[in-house]
Amino acid sequence: MPRPVPRFLPLPRLPRHLPRHLPRRLPAFAGSMVAGVIAGLVSGAVPALADGKLEARYKLSLAGLELGRAAFLLEVDEGSYTASGSARLTGVVQAISSGKGSAGARGTVQPGALVPRSFAMEAETEKKAEAIRLSLAGGNVTDAKVEPPVPPADDRVPMGDKDKRGVLDPMTAALFLAPGSGDLMAPKNCERLLPIYDGRQRYDLDLSFERVDQVKAEKGYAGPALVCRIAYKPVAGHRANRTSVKYMSRNKDMYVWLAPVAGTRVLAPFRASVATAIGVAQIEAVSFQTEPMVAKGSGNAPAKAGVQ
Repeated sequence: MPRPVPRFLPLPRLPRHLPRHLPRRLPAFAGSMVAGVIAGLVSGAVPALADGKLEARYKLSLAGLELGRAAFLLEVDEGSYTASGSARLTGVVQAISSGKGSAGARGTVQPGALVPRSFAMEAETEKKAEAIRLSLAGGNVTDAKVEPPVPPADDRVPMGDKDKRGVLDPMTAALFLAPGSGDLMAPKNCERLLPIYDGRQRYDLDLSFERVDQVKAEKGYAGPALVCRIAYKPVAGHRANRTSVKYMSRNKDMYVWLAPVAGTRVLAPFRASVATAIGVAQIEAVSFQTEPMVAKGSGNAPAKAGVQ
């Protein structure tokens, strides 16, 4: 049996003295996924069989050098999903900056979509700690707590109420519910626009089909992965004059590799990469163990890892 994974998973912020054009968080599609970035669900009928579990461990690297490790747990059944994980800086970066983080999301499985109800994130370095708590209903943010608060800035694009409606949290946005009952590797499963609100910023990730690759983890999954190209489009809350924002908006080399979660129509990140001026930042699964779950009605369903 695999070892239990920690309850949460976002990547911690990278050290401040790294170049400004390098994203300080792993995009939501990488699974909060590991510290940002790297950053969805769309329409499609939910099949009768929708019970599955994923336990994964990831390595984060930059230009081939290890920066961090992360763990992720996802459980999906016919009515709900729970995702959680944790991450920490390792390798050469750990010698100059400590960092760790945790995140979790939960919501309901509804016809056509995963609908988030809550999201929580905490990150900590030796210089700073931050925490975000979001509550949502029907895709709309009903409550948001952000510590420390977002500081004012002349070039910060204002955030309005409309920017908190019809959105996904970063962790839910990293999960893809494939429509219908067709091929999970079909190009159409990449074609989607993910509207994301992370408590500080509102942005879109525009995904398009690139190709299908074969992937293999050291433990667990070996098989096809759907590769989607990602375009970052800031909407509100960002600082328009920031070099990092301009760099990411122009970046044409961001990708996510999606692998299936057994027993479901859900695809989860196996790998994600972002080109930077000093090399490729990448998160990749070293373990990707997935299996169908026994339906709740049998009385033998595994316990949920909840987000409080």
